[in-house]
Amino acid sequence: MSYAIVGFGAVGQALAQAFARKNIDVTVASRRPPEVLAPQAGAIGPTVVAKSLRDALEADTIFLAVPFGEHREVAKALPSWKGKTVIDVTNAFGIPVEELDGLPSSAFVAKSFTGGKLVKGFNHLIAATLATDPVVEGGHRVVFLSSDDEDATASVADLARQLGFAPVELGKLNEGGALVHARGRTWGQLIFQDLFRKEQ
Repeated sequence: MSYAIVGFGAVGQALAQAFARKNIDVTVASRRPPEVLAPQAGAIGPTVVAKSLRDALEADTIFLAVPFGEHREVAKALPSWKGKTVIDVTNAFGIPVEELDGLPSSAFVAKSFTGGKLVKGFNHLIAATLATDPVVEGGHRVVFLSSDDEDATASVADLARQLGFAPVELGKLNEGGALVHARGRTWGQLIFQDLFRKEQ
């Protein structure tokens, strides 16, 4: 399984740090050329490699860590997303509900990624928290996951565990997933909740 992070702002870099902590290879890309990203990627760790967007999108699983309004541009980079899992880390706070066709923001995003499997996840923590070690005092920091594809959720849950997080599956995007979606200028109830789960 190969991984990429598209978007290398605060959230993208926080995710890259999670991969680096576990020595898991990950590609990073953004609108900026890879040679601009390379020094910061290298500073995070040797397993974090900057590539062009096109090369990064060869990965099996892609974190979408761009501002919400840029998701369509990323989606246009491939004619089909068949075989890809897209982890939607975006937040649509401040986007008028009517602009989303009445859908949860991730369901709206999913329409652009034709053929792909979309999982909402890793979006409820601020970047500074996401960047820190998720293993604290015998507990694991929770990440909430939701998707209309159960297999995709299970795959991303496995990755979350590899990265040291405790995944909590919320079900479909319009059901439990609504708890981590912003609607208009209202945050979902689970946004900013920094929760931990103890080892069983």
